[in-house]
Amino acid sequence: MNIQVGNHQYNVESVGEGKPLVMFHGFTGSTNTWKDVVRILSKDFRCIMVDLPGHGKTEAPVQSMEEFCEDIYQVFLKLELDQINLLGYSMGGRTALVFASMFPDMVRKLILEGASPGLEGQEKDERINRDRKLAEFIVDNGIEAFVDYWEIVPLFKTQENLSDQSKNNIREERLSQDPNGLALSLRTMGTGEQPSMWNRLKELNVPALLITGEKDNKFTSLNESMKKKLPEAEHHVISNVGHAVHLENPEIFGKIIMNNL
Repeated sequence: MNIQVGNHQYNVESVGEGKPLVMFHGFTGSTNTWKDVVRILSKDFRCIMVDLPGHGKTEAPVQSMEEFCEDIYQVFLKLELDQINLLGYSMGGRTALVFASMFPDMVRKLILEGASPGLEGQEKDERINRDRKLAEFIVDNGIEAFVDYWEIVPLFKTQENLSDQSKNNIREERLSQDPNGLALSLRTMGTGEQPSMWNRLKELNVPALLITGEKDNKFTSLNESMKKKLPEAEHHVISNVGHAVHLENPEIFGKIIMNNL
C-alpha cells in the first residue's frame, strides 16, 4: 500500500497478524529482501516492511535521515500503531537507531542487524566524500555498472556461498532500483550524513538486540562496542555468515528474533 505524508509517498507492505514488527532494509534493498524471514516471523507477528527513500516503490526525496524518521512516525500513526518492534539491517539499522532515539516511547524492542551508530570527525568527512563520489558514479554509469561493482565489495564476499537462485534474486532486486534514488539515498542517508549516535547510546532506554555475522569482523567489533554503551542490549554473533545474516541464514535469523520477542 502507498501512504502519503505531505508530498512524500511511502510503499508499505504488511504480512501476518499479531504485534507489529517493522522492518527497514539496507542500501540497494527493498521490502522484497525480507521475504524468507517473513515466512517465519509472520506466523506470530504482523510484519510491516517499508521501502526506504530512494528505494523500491517509495517516492520520498527526503533531505536527511531525521526527516525520514519524522515522516515514518506519521506513517505509523496512520497505521494506528502505538508501539512497535523495530528491525533494521545495515542502512536500515542505522535508520532504526536514529528513529528509536527520536521516538523512544514508540519502540518496544530495537533489533539491529549489521548496523553502526555512524561516524565522527575526519572519518565522517571522508565517508561523506566517498559516498558523494559513489552517487556520481551511479548516476553517470547507470544501475548495471554500479551493481557489477557493488557485488564484489568485500563486505558481501560471503554471499558468494549462496545458491544461484538467491544470488540472482539479490542481483535482480539491486538492478530494479532507480540510479537517481540510490544517489539521493547516499547523499541524504549515507553513513557519513547520518548523525553520529555514539554519545546518545547511553541514553537510549530501549531494549536492543544486536545481530552480526561471525565472518563480518568489522561490524561484530563495532557491535561489541555498542553493547557496552547501550543500557540494555544483547549481542548475538551468528556462525558461518557475513554481513547480511537474514539472507545467508534466514532460519537462524528468524529463530533468534522469535525467541527474543
